[in-house]
Amino acid sequence: MTVATDLDHLRRAIEVSHAARAAGNHPFGAVLVGPDGAAVLEAENTVVTERDVTGHAETNLVREAGRAHPPEELGAYTLYTSCEPCAMCAGAIYWAGVGRVVFALSESGLRDLTGDRADVPTLAHPCRLVLGAGNRRVEVSGPHLEDDAAAAHRGFWA
Repeated sequence: MTVATDLDHLRRAIEVSHAARAAGNHPFGAVLVGPDGAAVLEAENTVVTERDVTGHAETNLVREAGRAHPPEELGAYTLYTSCEPCAMCAGAIYWAGVGRVVFALSESGLRDLTGDRADVPTLAHPCRLVLGAGNRRVEVSGPHLEDDAAAAHRGFWA
């Protein structure tokens, strides 16, 4: 895919993060794109409304993707996400078989917005560490459009 196409899909993931916030959830969104460049699935964070701590945008997305596509097919797909996948989401992405991840806001950038607070736990663990530890290669690109992605978080974590 081209850089312009990547940025377009990231912008859509950021729009989904705004929708998650508007729905009363944490502001995270993800989009799955097939090898032809067309978006096939979108998911937003549902931690609050579903009362499920695993309801991150990426885990919601790969759960649906795994139902619709076998892992050997998902190797040709790209997951675009508004924020760098946490360790849990990176593991889910790996186990689902997704071949490429492109993210906007870095985990460290998110931590800068949330602050160092016990009531907003974060993991200072870049997704490249999890995704790079397996015996299957997962390409990772990011951060990109950090200022755009950060907009959905401004004022949310206060």
